[in-house]
Amino acid sequence: MATKTISLDEEAYERLKAQKKAGESFSDTVKRLAGERSWTEVAGILSEEEATDIEDTIEEGRAQSRERRDRLAEEFE
Repeated sequence: MATKTISLDEEAYERLKAQKKAGESFSDTVKRLAGERSWTEVAGILSEEEATDIEDTIEEGRAQSRERRDRLAEEFE
């Protein structure tokens, strides 16, 4: 198999190294990570109901965070 040499800065190297699993080569790590799906690729996997449920749950969490933030702001005023 042919190989290519690439340059990475220290931060990129450390991030890649942190993702590397035991017994996995750097090439294997890059292939695994590059093969991950983006959000645009997974569009359509969830049913409309499932997507709505997730959106509702996220909004509930955001509302709770806003309430907590407002409560803490009042306490520190």
